[in-house]
Amino acid sequence: MSSETVLQLLVGVAVLGLLIYRQLVTRRVRGNQRILLILLVVGLIAAAQYFEGRHVGSAAILALAGSLVLAVVFGAARAATVHVWVRDGQAWMKGNLITAALWVVAVAGHLGFDYLVGRDKGIGNIGNATVLLYLAVTLAVQRVIVQARAQRIEPAAARPVA
Repeated sequence: MSSETVLQLLVGVAVLGLLIYRQLVTRRVRGNQRILLILLVVGLIAAAQYFEGRHVGSAAILALAGSLVLAVVFGAARAATVHVWVRDGQAWMKGNLITAALWVVAVAGHLGFDYLVGRDKGIGNIGNATVLLYLAVTLAVQRVIVQARAQRIEPAAARPVA
C-alpha cells in the first residue's frame, strides 16, 4: 500500500470520526454547508488526481457510479434515524447510535464495493481515492432529507393552538 493510499485512508477515517461526532450532538438544523463544500472540493480533487493519466474504463466508471448510488442509499437511510424537533421556533436534530453505525457501514460498503468491482480490473485503490467524494455525497443526501423534514415541522410548530 502506497503512502498516498495510507494518507487518503487516514484522512477519510478522521473525517468519518468528525462526521459521526457531529451526528451525535444536538445541533440546530441549518443551511451551513461549509463542511459539505470542503469535502466535495477535496473529494473532487482527489478523484481527479486518481484518474489523471489513467485509462478510465467501464470498470472505473461502474465503481464510481455504483459507489455514489450507495452514498445516496445510505444518506437516505441515515436521515431516517435522525431525530428532528422544534424548540423555541428553531429546528433541532440529533442522530443516535444507529446513525453512527450506518456511517461506519456506509464507508465499509463504499470500500468493499469498489474492491469487488475493481479487484480484477486494474483500477486499484479507487475506493480510497474517492472516499471524500463519497462522504460529501452521502452527507449531502442526508442533509437535504433532514432539512426537508425540519421545514415540514417548523410551520406546524409555529401555528397557534386553537
